[in-house]
Amino acid sequence: MNTSTVVDPTLPIVEPTPEVVEGLDYWRSLPVKQQPTWPDKDKAAAVIGELHRVPPLVFAGEVDNLRSSLAAVAEGKAFVLQGGDCAETFAGATADQIRNRVKTILQMAVVLTYGASMPIVKMGRMAGQFAKPRSSDMETRDGVTLPAYRGDMVNGFDFTEDSRTHNPGRMLEGYHTAASTLNLIRAFTQGGFADLRMVHSWNRGFAQNPANRRYEGLAREIDRAVRFMEAAGADFDELKRVDFYAAHEGLLMDYERAMTRIDSRTGLPYDTSAHFIWVGERTRDLDGAHVDFFSRVQNPIGVKLGPSTTPADMEALADKLDADRTPGRLTFITRMGAGKIGDVLPGLLEASQKLELTPIWITDPMHGNGITTQTGYKTRRFDDVVEEVKGFFAAHREAGTHPGGIHIELTGDDVTECLGGSQAIDELGLETRYESLCDPRLNHQQSLELAFLAAEELARIS
Repeated sequence: MNTSTVVDPTLPIVEPTPEVVEGLDYWRSLPVKQQPTWPDKDKAAAVIGELHRVPPLVFAGEVDNLRSSLAAVAEGKAFVLQGGDCAETFAGATADQIRNRVKTILQMAVVLTYGASMPIVKMGRMAGQFAKPRSSDMETRDGVTLPAYRGDMVNGFDFTEDSRTHNPGRMLEGYHTAASTLNLIRAFTQGGFADLRMVHSWNRGFAQNPANRRYEGLAREIDRAVRFMEAAGADFDELKRVDFYAAHEGLLMDYERAMTRIDSRTGLPYDTSAHFIWVGERTRDLDGAHVDFFSRVQNPIGVKLGPSTTPADMEALADKLDADRTPGRLTFITRMGAGKIGDVLPGLLEASQKLELTPIWITDPMHGNGITTQTGYKTRRFDDVVEEVKGFFAAHREAGTHPGGIHIELTGDDVTECLGGSQAIDELGLETRYESLCDPRLNHQQSLELAFLAAEELARIS
């Protein structure tokens, strides 16, 4: 977590213009999708009012630092790693689980940095990924119909009327859970846990497997290089700290609007629920509430692009979200599917060049490759995830553009939710440790395997 920004107390306070303040609520007049229905309006209003008053989770200076780092990505000088849970849960916000997710992302970043000789911008799908879009508002089991589970910030997973009722009080619980998660992340990344000289110790506690053994070999190489440089008199104080940013899908509009603050330095609005926000494919309508609202905040913004995306869609989104064509402002996160990325992405890259757009391109190889087994498990084939990553890099090599990053759902635990990988998880093996409440995640070993693949592909370009 970046904590290096210092605000000059002598700078004058800049008041926002009325247009800025009014614009933040214009979304209320637009169509809005994927929102909860609060049964108790008075309780919802009270919760939203309290969220307007609570301290920010992240700070404007941190957001600005991220935007600067992402500008380097847009220029082909860095690479983004986004990873974390498909849907965070309040019960899963334990010290051990948070540490293991952070550790896995840091390990992946080490592999990418060392393998591709390129800075890695590290983001966690953490401290805010508590709400999920759903394909249906309702779910039926054994003749009983209840509201669909929309994430812990809206309702509970248990299939009971009380659990599934939309409860605005969960937004406050989500805020406090995010605050404690960010506090722990800051401690890990700024307090020495992420010291690059300690990479050899990061595998302790994980089961031994091919990916971990390969990582340990890389760690030994780094360790030798660092010891040589220390002997030569190099100062490695900066290796003790890591900039680590929080990201989530900006879905729940009551929460995102309440967490938006006006920066006293500039008079401009920042969504302080996270450093980086993305808009999902279900909510990226140009005339919709989500795109309008996030066009007005200063955070770097991502947009998910599926296989039906046209060059005209892409241009219109860029015009709305990045009218000034500022490098680092807009990220396109492609989720095409292994069988479609080779057909769709090249045309978008070509159109982007002709239109002189400046987006970062990131691949999400998870969401376009979902399947359901005969036993009812939602899963993904690791081979399909790999195939989409390879297709992403191949399209950028052909177009001469920069593959800016990868966006994956992962956990630091040794779950069995995605098929394949060097562990050769099969359909029967899914039952061993399937713990996700929504979408399947790569486990620790599969995440490292993917990092080695991405590093090799990135090295071919850089």
